[in-house]
Amino acid sequence: MASQIDEITIQYEEDDRVIVEELDKEILSKGAWTTIIFRYRQWDPKVEGFGPERYSIRRYRKVNNEYRQQSKFTISSIQQAQKIIETLQRWIGGSED
Repeated sequence: MASQIDEITIQYEEDDRVIVEELDKEILSKGAWTTIIFRYRQWDPKVEGFGPERYSIRRYRKVNNEYRQQSKFTISSIQQAQKIIETLQRWIGGSED
């Protein structure tokens, strides 16, 4: 568990091998409830290499001075990511906010 927002990661190792490689992250909101979007790759034992880039939006809640994951949404493909981007741009593209 992380006690600071900057310490939160999805990087995961098992038996000295990186299974989930965090490539980047962006903190979308901070506070008792924190939202972070991660860019990562996952190890694929079938090909003995990392698979394609993936993206995950995760919510964390600070409880007893530690951030704990509360929910997550994994964007399953670049096509799905592009569709989300296009939809949000259409919805807020003309916004003055």
